[in-house]
Amino acid sequence: MKVVTGVVGNDIHVVANRLINISLEERGFKVFNLGVNTYLEEFLDAMIETDADVLLISSLNGEAEGWCRDLKILKDQYEFKDVVFMIGGNLVVGESNADVIIPRFKNYGFDLVFHQTDLNEGLDTLEALLAEKGKRMAS
Repeated sequence: MKVVTGVVGNDIHVVANRLINISLEERGFKVFNLGVNTYLEEFLDAMIETDADVLLISSLNGEAEGWCRDLKILKDQYEFKDVVFMIGGNLVVGESNADVIIPRFKNYGFDLVFHQTDLNEGLDTLEALLAEKGKRMAS
């Protein structure tokens, strides 16, 4: 199972990005990590290039919303069949609760949204969704 991951926009949280990478690899995913300061278009280009099954975008500085609003528009330009689009971290600047943020990001085109949620909880949910879709992890 291939995953493209990285930190969106002008976010430079290298340590969190590395922890996500390690956690994905420990769970058996083949990871293509684009690092920090990554534009949305770069993520989608990498999805096409690697034929990845999952896109996992992270944000810790809270500016993900400004960088990810156009996901649905960009997704419509490509054929991403059975790809899971996931985002997690601290997704907005200022205080807001997950009941408001999650539907907003789903409307942007994300399948799984985790605002200020434990990484393992998010990855457990991802694996459950992949299992439900009948996708198996590579050995």
